[in-house]
Amino acid sequence: MRFSLFVHMERWDDSISPEESFENLTELTLLAEAGGFSTVWIGEHHSMEYTISPSPMPQLAYLAARTEKIRLGAGTIIAPFWNPIRAAGETALLDVISGGRAELGMARGAYQFEFDRMAGGLPATDGGNHLREIVPAIRKLWAGDYAHNGEIWQFPTSTSVPKPVQQPTPPMWIAARDPASHDFAVANGCNVMVTPLMKGDEEVENLVDKFETAIANHPEVDRPELMVLRHTYVHSDDDPEGWRVGADAINRYYRTFDAWFGNKTTPVNGFLDPSPEEKFAERPEFTPESLHGTAMVGTPAEVIERLRHYESLGVDEFSFWSDNSLTHEQKKRSLELFIEHVVPAFTE
Repeated sequence: MRFSLFVHMERWDDSISPEESFENLTELTLLAEAGGFSTVWIGEHHSMEYTISPSPMPQLAYLAARTEKIRLGAGTIIAPFWNPIRAAGETALLDVISGGRAELGMARGAYQFEFDRMAGGLPATDGGNHLREIVPAIRKLWAGDYAHNGEIWQFPTSTSVPKPVQQPTPPMWIAARDPASHDFAVANGCNVMVTPLMKGDEEVENLVDKFETAIANHPEVDRPELMVLRHTYVHSDDDPEGWRVGADAINRYYRTFDAWFGNKTTPVNGFLDPSPEEKFAERPEFTPESLHGTAMVGTPAEVIERLRHYESLGVDEFSFWSDNSLTHEQKKRSLELFIEHVVPAFTE
């Protein structure tokens, strides 16, 4: 099982400038590359200071020039916000710039807040239609001349300019949860990325089962890969209460996610306060104690034990999700501990 870094620029107030936030992202990426991580993933979000990324492409292009071997993943672009020609061309350009290190992840989207501003109020639940149409269109544009007459997009004969370095295509990934999305990904030759969010490892097992069912239903397709994305915080053995630092921070992250996902309050200049603790009195999964067991939080030995289970399930890639509301120095120390103690257990 290999490891990757999932990272965004992250601001919780005005004390950190956007420039410093990007410097922090770059430092974590360079640390991950030196530590043997396979890929850095950056997603797409709009008008949110707590996950800053109106497009992963320029950030990944910059990182291409600062790195040598780590792969550069858009994880993920939101299908309803992209034209297929633009998605194909920008990914191919990233592949050219990076010498063939681009990976393209795609999702239907989740925040109605973003759909209200980027897609004319389209229900976020309808984004799957865009995803199912854009994936084969991108592949055909990478292959050569192609005219498209779909339900969502129509365009005359076009092609991706430039063409990607990787042939036949850069790796493509689908963010999947329900059985239908797993089936679509596998049927279309795409790898699958999943996140169990605040659920325990039984949810990882459930998602693996959906993935394996999709594979069994499509024996004609070469076996794709599965990535599990999970909030990760590693603390030292000599601090038995060190888990609370990470769990408290992840609790804040998820309460902020809840506020944005609920789409009930207008943000102020890109900032939105976390939903209050009392809102979750009947939601034990939000407590730091619960997150200690569900998020990947613990000492190196505890993290290794859980990751061994993921490896036994057939997970190909574990992505260290670094967005968590902690300071940069706290994130950096956690990543260093993971690289120093956890990675060697899976490479030796």
